[in-house]
Amino acid sequence: MTLRLGLIGDPVAHSVSPVFQQAALDALGLDARYEAWQTPAAALAGRVTSLRHPDALGANVTVPHKQAVMPLLDAVDEAAGHAGAVNTIVNREGRLTGYNTDIEGFLSALRLDGGFEPKGATVAVLGAGGAARAIVWGLVQAGASRVLVLNRTVARAEALVSAMPDGKTAAAPLAGDGEALSKLLTPIDLLVNCTTAGMLHAAGEGMLPLPAGLLQPAWFVVDIVANPAVTPLLRAAAERGCRTLGGLSMLVRQGARSLELWTGRPAPFAIMLDAARRAMYEPA
Repeated sequence: MTLRLGLIGDPVAHSVSPVFQQAALDALGLDARYEAWQTPAAALAGRVTSLRHPDALGANVTVPHKQAVMPLLDAVDEAAGHAGAVNTIVNREGRLTGYNTDIEGFLSALRLDGGFEPKGATVAVLGAGGAARAIVWGLVQAGASRVLVLNRTVARAEALVSAMPDGKTAAAPLAGDGEALSKLLTPIDLLVNCTTAGMLHAAGEGMLPLPAGLLQPAWFVVDIVANPAVTPLLRAAAERGCRTLGGLSMLVRQGARSLELWTGRPAPFAIMLDAARRAMYEPA
């Protein structure tokens, strides 16, 4: 019996996850297929139910379903519960458990690939969706001194902040005049984009999440958008003299942890990263 895995989201056409996950499954010698499952909100419940079948190992979950999927599961692990978002579902004999590997994937990429230690840092996170929730939780746990969450709908940022411990987080609107935003962002060390601005095949393709003129050379800028490899934000940040890190390393690292949860075997990380890099779409 060929086992099934997939990526649940809307959109998913841009994702290289099926490529590098399939490379890992093949390297492990497993009879399994990993596919992209385009899933609008109305189809989410049915898609999750299908994961209870014996041939399903589980799934990854991406935008916009990382929060909406949680009540459809039988259990959620502690970290995912604190973060308020799930990006990995594991099927164990028809019982579905949710995990969040974005937390570990982001922190590992930040430290190992970006050379940035978040302990004591002042951080601005753009966006308030499922990925932002995981990243804010991870930064707080890693000892960041302050995390400012900016979102166009400030109520969503406030809801995210209210779920975080220790009073280290604050919310603000990702809108208004440049001067107000500049004052909010002046003291930061790290900027993390968790919006879909710049993502291929998304409504914000080719766009910046904030004006380029606000970027400061002292910042370390991370864009968790993995495709394209060089997003408009990363390009603008490099032009302004910032150190940067793209989303591919986080994507592969969180995917490697997901694979270990599904299979119980060590992930072939080098094979996964190589496959992801070869699959990337690079604009001319």
